[in-house]
Amino acid sequence: MTFNFTALLCLGLTLGLWMPLIRGSLPKPILRAHPDSVVYMGTNVTLLCEETIGAKECILYKNGYPYRKVTKNQQKPENKTGFSFLNVDQQDAAQYQCSYRTQAKSSDFSDPLELVVTGAYRKPSLSAQTNHVVTSGEYVTLLCESRLDYHRFILMVKGPQKLSWKQVSKFNYSTRMFQALFSVGPVTPNQRWICRCYSYYMNKPQVWSDPSEPLELLVSGKLQKPTIKSEPGSVIPSGKAMTIWCQGNLDAEICFLNKEKSQETWSTQTLQEPRNKGKFFIPSVRREHAGQYRCYCYSSAGWSEPSDTLELVVTGLSKKPSLLTHQGHILDPGMSLTLQCWSDINYDSFALYKVGESNIMQHPSQWTDTGLSMANFTLDNVSYSTGGQYRCYGLNNLSFEWSASSDALDILIRGQLFDTPSLSVKPNSTVHSGENMTLLCG
Repeated sequence: MTFNFTALLCLGLTLGLWMPLIRGSLPKPILRAHPDSVVYMGTNVTLLCEETIGAKECILYKNGYPYRKVTKNQQKPENKTGFSFLNVDQQDAAQYQCSYRTQAKSSDFSDPLELVVTGAYRKPSLSAQTNHVVTSGEYVTLLCESRLDYHRFILMVKGPQKLSWKQVSKFNYSTRMFQALFSVGPVTPNQRWICRCYSYYMNKPQVWSDPSEPLELLVSGKLQKPTIKSEPGSVIPSGKAMTIWCQGNLDAEICFLNKEKSQETWSTQTLQEPRNKGKFFIPSVRREHAGQYRCYCYSSAGWSEPSDTLELVVTGLSKKPSLLTHQGHILDPGMSLTLQCWSDINYDSFALYKVGESNIMQHPSQWTDTGLSMANFTLDNVSYSTGGQYRCYGLNNLSFEWSASSDALDILIRGQLFDTPSLSVKPNSTVHSGENMTLLCG
């Protein structure tokens, strides 16, 4: 009896030495990346394996093979183990998992974590197929393309949900570009939609290109629309400075200025008092600034409606026309006034602008037998408010790119109140025969 018990005891101890660790009986760990699992080449990242307190060892696996091992400090039990990567490069891009073990048990592997390293190749471009201004609930199609023969494109949206889409690259014979189309949506007004796209090769799925320039979708929400205005005005000579103001509600955190039919968007996160105004300063207005603008505001409550449209006209881009009237510069109230704008350049239309007012009249041009283009602007039943200084401009194709201003034409209405002029003699009222005399009226 004693012999049998001793033999069994020895057999049990022997089997215990060779018995493998029992895997799967411990909670599965969680592997996370800090600050993110998509990191730029040369930066630092830490992979954190969260396990059960009491673990004696934590193992990190790279592409299914043991890569690093950390022995836990039993004097300071913790439930997280960090694996640091300094100055990451392409060799660090891989699929990682972790596991841990206690005295006699080992956990299952964590879910796989893809560590992606970006910046290895030239960046693609990202654009919206129609417009990046989207109504809440709609979809928008984004185009990611490159001249390089990448196998895959991936689109990512920055935000708490970390949305992403992958597409196979296709060659466009008309543009000679490799591209992919992404349908994004339905967009919601409760978050910002900042999109970037990357490209990569199939044999290196965790090594990506530089990111494209960011494209932010402007979501037309339901909050109160902001107001938009320009200083010193909406008709600006080329080369002059101007400021566009976007004023949202008091909760606005950031304002966006969008030029219609353009992919470009300006944003300002430093809003100015009073009443949270976004300032967009253009130090030197150029031809490409001409067009229609709207602004949007975003706050923690979501997106605003778009502002009204601001039409920005840039002048001085071609030869100035001439402005005249055949009725004289001084008129009686109730008369009809016709101002004629003409040029030896074949402008499609002319615009008449009264200095100090925002209303602008546009008329299509007519061509004379002498090769001149011209347009007549008739103001019926003139009144005191008609008086003032007028200028005209020439333009083509109803664009916002206008000619230089004509010389100013002053129109006076009889009976308007003016300061009574005074008459004086310079240098004095006593003049000797043969001397010069100057009369000053003012």
